Amino acid sequence: MITLYHNPRCSKSRDALSLLRAKGVEPEVILYLETPPSAKTLKALLAKLGMSARDLLRKGEDAYKELNLADEKLSEAALIKAMVENPKLIERPIGVQGDKAAIGRPPENILTIL
Repeated sequence: MITLYHNPRCSKSRDALSLLRAKGVEPEVILYLETPPSAKTLKALLAKLGMSARDLLRKGEDAYKELNLADEKLSEAALIKAMVENPKLIERPIGVQGDKAAIGRPPENILTIL
């Protein structure tokens, strides 16, 4: 089973979903802006992605600037908390299958978890 953290307003996210469906895969779709992942879930996603919380942040979002998230002194926990409270900060889409995960930028990256 594949899970896709999806934002239907994002073209990359829509493209990733279309690519999965074209391969005959109907993922469990989580509309993460409506149902944000918990801190525990984000930590698990980061481990599967092999990246830090800072790497998963969308740096172009207004909240990134407003919350001063560029501050290098902020801990991993503080960055995760910011993403839980402001899910728009989470890079998207994220596909997960088992212990593998990929960010769909470009959308074709999602296919690496199949």
